[in-house]
Amino acid sequence: MLFTLYCIAGFAQGEIDTQEKILYQNERSVSLSLNSNGFGAGFRFGQRKTYLSKVIYDIDFAYIKHPKEVKISASPYSYASSRKYVYGKTNLFLNLRPSIGYQREVFSKEDRGSLAVKYYGSVGPSLGITKPIYYNFYIIGIYNGEAYIIDTKVEKYEFVQHPQIKEIAGRAPVWKGFNEIKLYPGLHAKAGLSFEYSSVNQLINAIEVGMVFDAFAKEIPIMYTDYNNQFFLSLFVCYRFGWVRNARYKAPKITKEGELQTN
Repeated sequence: MLFTLYCIAGFAQGEIDTQEKILYQNERSVSLSLNSNGFGAGFRFGQRKTYLSKVIYDIDFAYIKHPKEVKISASPYSYASSRKYVYGKTNLFLNLRPSIGYQREVFSKEDRGSLAVKYYGSVGPSLGITKPIYYNFYIIGIYNGEAYIIDTKVEKYEFVQHPQIKEIAGRAPVWKGFNEIKLYPGLHAKAGLSFEYSSVNQLINAIEVGMVFDAFAKEIPIMYTDYNNQFFLSLFVCYRFGWVRNARYKAPKITKEGELQTN
């Protein structure tokens, strides 16, 4: 992917950029990301401090999966509309990450269509959110010595109570269990590289790659297993789109004697 972007940039070299430059700019952008353990979205406000550096304020929202998750289809005896599910999964896990950080531009765009390369890092709290998953289970009846499915019921997954996979008819609607949400506080750190390739100075189009590490106070019960985690390391690639605008600049006051007024 990076090789392709570099080739595009190389092809465009030499085309002089005649657009008006915005040297002292703030940033507002949104991102969509694919992570090694899920996916997410985010919003960023970047406040320009110097020509090449910004303070960035991010808020990300991520869906995190357990590494042992495997989706399977419902029983062939189920309705065609029955939803796939992960056998043994007890909770959906979402993570809210507000953060503050620093971004530095190491290569600027000199020609139209070239790349700007930046690195950034940020830290902040993590707020883990779990919601129980409900399943549709078969109610089995016996008639003349034969087992028949006579109805279904909606329950949370309990391995002791539902040891056989054939009892599950599919995943229940996602809204079931919102009254049982639990919160798990933690901390996170994120670092990455940004490759900004927009041909319009007022717009942001960028591909970012990086990693984020989350640490929670205790294990997050995603699966019905003893191997749930409280530490999560995620690799990500994301597309960022946004716009820049002139930062407000307050001119210094000069006294009648020609001296700079500091207050």
